Amino acid sequence: MRFISVIKKEWFLVGMVVAILLAMVIPNVGKSAGFLHLDVVTSAGIALIFFLHGLGLSPSAIKAGVSNWRLHLFVQTATFIAYPLLWVVFGDGLHLLMPSALAFGFCYLFVLPSTISSSVAMTSIAKGNVPGAIFNASLSSVLGVFITPFLIQVFMGLEGVEMDLMATIVSISTLLLLPMVIGQLLRPVLIHFIERHKTVVNKVDKVVILLIVFNAFSDSVAEGIWQGFSPTALFIAVALSFIILLVAAHGITWSASKCGFSREDEIAAVFCGTKKTLAAGVPMAKVIFGADPNLGMFLLPIMFYHPIQIFYCALLANRYASQAEKSHVQSVP
Repeated sequence: MRFISVIKKEWFLVGMVVAILLAMVIPNVGKSAGFLHLDVVTSAGIALIFFLHGLGLSPSAIKAGVSNWRLHLFVQTATFIAYPLLWVVFGDGLHLLMPSALAFGFCYLFVLPSTISSSVAMTSIAKGNVPGAIFNASLSSVLGVFITPFLIQVFMGLEGVEMDLMATIVSISTLLLLPMVIGQLLRPVLIHFIERHKTVVNKVDKVVILLIVFNAFSDSVAEGIWQGFSPTALFIAVALSFIILLVAAHGITWSASKCGFSREDEIAAVFCGTKKTLAAGVPMAKVIFGADPNLGMFLLPIMFYHPIQIFYCALLANRYASQAEKSHVQSVP
């Protein structure tokens, strides 16, 4: 009975493990365009998350998110300065550890913008500054359209990079801003219904994260990225991805505390500052690298990093949420 009680309490973490195991066993079910069409389902889930955020956010909260310039500067610095500096410092060492194409894949990983969906979802789960996360995630994606190709040119010497800025902005707006605006418009009508069913609503983002994990791992297994390379190269790539995430997550946490951020802002900084986007990274790579035969190697690090960051950040989000619940209970007389 105690075991069942623990599973019920930690159902989200248990679900993460189950999602990974299922992806290994039945990848064709969970992969994009697979039996469940999770690429479509998760896109709808992401839109639903932002719609619910739009319902839940008061206009004053949104204004606070936009005006928090210290948080925005911190997150964008972490994304587009601190991460690329890792390549400046360790790039030569990476070339010694692995083939050049795989090493440049880590270069590409470092210069990518942050994710939108999971950054906001994790911030929400952890009871952090959701308006700040929404603003920073979307700002990072827009800035990445300009900064990522520029840094690739600087580090890898590519020329003639062209990006469809308008299409990217439209895509981001459709994914993020439109559902949120609709939620804001319907807030006066639906806010009381949402508050009455808060218990169910609070589980929506966790369920969507579980589906994203299943989809991400299924895609990686179905595409065979776990094979085709030497076990040593795969181990080094996976280990480096995990080490990079640990260094980034704990370095940002430490830096945020030194900057005097509130707990809510620290959470937004951690989840927006550590994330790197796979959804935008793959199509962006096709534009930047074209028909380069090394494209698969360039994408391998972000393919590894993506599910690792979701899994580890889910653990962090769950820990932050538990701490918030304990603080709330202790503060209640």
